Amino acid sequence: MIKVREITEVLEAFAPLALQESYDNAGLLVGDPDMNVSGVLITLDVTSEVLEEAIQHNLNMIVAHHPFIFSGLKKINGKNDIENCLITAIKNDIAIYASHTNTDAAANGLNQKFCDLLNLKNCRTLSPMNDALVKLVTFVPSDYAEIVRNAIFEAGAGHIGNYDCCSYNLEGEGTFRALEGTNPFVGLKGELHFEKEVRIETVLPSFMQHKVVAAMIRSHPYEEVAYDIYPLKNSWKGAGIGMIGELEEPLGEVDFFRKLKETLNISVIRHTEFLSKPVKKVALCGGAGSFLIDDAIRATADVFITGEIKYHDFFKAENRIILADTGHFESEQFVKEVFGELLQKNFSKFAVRLSEVNTNPIKYL
Repeated sequence: MIKVREITEVLEAFAPLALQESYDNAGLLVGDPDMNVSGVLITLDVTSEVLEEAIQHNLNMIVAHHPFIFSGLKKINGKNDIENCLITAIKNDIAIYASHTNTDAAANGLNQKFCDLLNLKNCRTLSPMNDALVKLVTFVPSDYAEIVRNAIFEAGAGHIGNYDCCSYNLEGEGTFRALEGTNPFVGLKGELHFEKEVRIETVLPSFMQHKVVAAMIRSHPYEEVAYDIYPLKNSWKGAGIGMIGELEEPLGEVDFFRKLKETLNISVIRHTEFLSKPVKKVALCGGAGSFLIDDAIRATADVFITGEIKYHDFFKAENRIILADTGHFESEQFVKEVFGELLQKNFSKFAVRLSEVNTNPIKYL
């Protein structure tokens, strides 16, 4: 049987919890990590109707995009839907996991799926994460450099854009003297030793530092491993909010909006005035992404699509860009497919169901 822990490990390898915003509450919200899983129900939101669907289909784990618990609960007595959901989940041994802003920020997460649905090409992150990278430097005997380097790469370091196994290597000579109580790999106690070494430098996300350093130490032949960690100011294009890409062929504004409505299966889009020019470059952010309007303008996007734009934010267009508000639910509804495809790929003989409950609280007349 597959355990909850195995499911969450796959989800967190795809969208690490370290990528979530500070206000978020992603992760395992309810349930025992070692519980056996009969099947998974995937949903955008957790509601009483979604829990009932899980119970009816004997699925004892729910994977949601939005956490149903954001703030602390002082009492759990069923006075609202959040408390009712929690009570129902516990009574029926249903685990609930949420992957929210970390999936928004993941390289192949929600926004990449949005780009794929619109058939955008040359896609890249609109607002890459800052202060998220560190540089690891270590010093290895020449004959062991390949072993240590490979261990570091296998632990997740050395990714730059679409390249992996990236490092810089410089040959040199290190010195050390082993004192009493040591067991040196090379050299003699009490004598200054000179050793041909390779200085290995590579980059990694800061949240992976513990894992990578542990792998380096395990593979390193020295009793005491010398290494340095440097914080970097580089933007990390491997994660961030929003994306921007290009249509294969430009479309007229009306034709593009028809394509957008058809793609999202919606009947209405709030937008700023058309600019009477073709749409080629498209920026987007599922959910509430109006904070990225300036980024989209700087990136010279023709259109910026998101799920929530306030009235006064529409004025920021200033005839430089078309702003399009599709609705929050509408811009994130396909996240169920993201999770479904991920779990089916990793657990091919496992029951995965996309919820049929429409959890959108907003109705249109």
